[in-house]
Amino acid sequence: MTSSQQRSLSFGAEAAAYERGRPSYPPESIDWLLPERARDVLDLGAGTGKLTTRLVERGLDVIAVDPIPEMLELLSNSLPDTPALLGTAEEIPLPDDSVDAVLVAQAWHWFDTERAVKEVARVLRPGGRLGLVWNARDERLGWVKDLGAIIGHEDAHFNEKTTLPEVFTDVEHHRVDWTNYVTPQAVIDLVASRSYCITSPEKVRTTTLDRVRELLATHPALANSNGLPLPYVTVCTRAALSREHGSAQRRRS
Repeated sequence: MTSSQQRSLSFGAEAAAYERGRPSYPPESIDWLLPERARDVLDLGAGTGKLTTRLVERGLDVIAVDPIPEMLELLSNSLPDTPALLGTAEEIPLPDDSVDAVLVAQAWHWFDTERAVKEVARVLRPGGRLGLVWNARDERLGWVKDLGAIIGHEDAHFNEKTTLPEVFTDVEHHRVDWTNYVTPQAVIDLVASRSYCITSPEKVRTTTLDRVRELLATHPALANSNGLPLPYVTVCTRAALSREHGSAQRRRS
């Protein structure tokens, strides 16, 4: 197993912190990602259900798939009526032509892209849509930039360059600027649930979290504050499964 694969599977150790500290997704981004007549939607790499919850609230028939049991346990606790299946993007546990859309939140970069694309194309109905979404901290504000200096900066523009193979057409990109209001403890949980922090040696992890606590206690904009504005840039990519690919797949089946 590669180091990247190990990091991608590390989140189970901090599943509760992930659920407490990670942001959801702005409604505008979800509206943009979903096909107009979507009914059956796969949340691939669903984690604890941050995106799944927003999809279920829309009355969609959602299936959540993730490779980490601890994450799916939390998802099922909050969404007991939503199917939650152990599986990977490279081996999706669904039949052919079974969903109108596959959405991937905060996870596409962990996948073996070549294998994942084949599987996504297999489970999508002809003309179905793939939607990718990432939240990145907006580090233009002082304290968020200082946080990035401690835990590593995020490049909101990186995922705007996401490309997809020719089985997908009409590739488009979109971004939403928004603010999530969090508690100091939620910031700690956000950092604690990051893969690099989970997989760091205990001494490094402790030092990192201590530095974040110090920032929260001493930064002029944050001291003695219980509601912290944490700005985000949400970057989205959407694409349709080419009808030629869908037709070819049906001929092979």
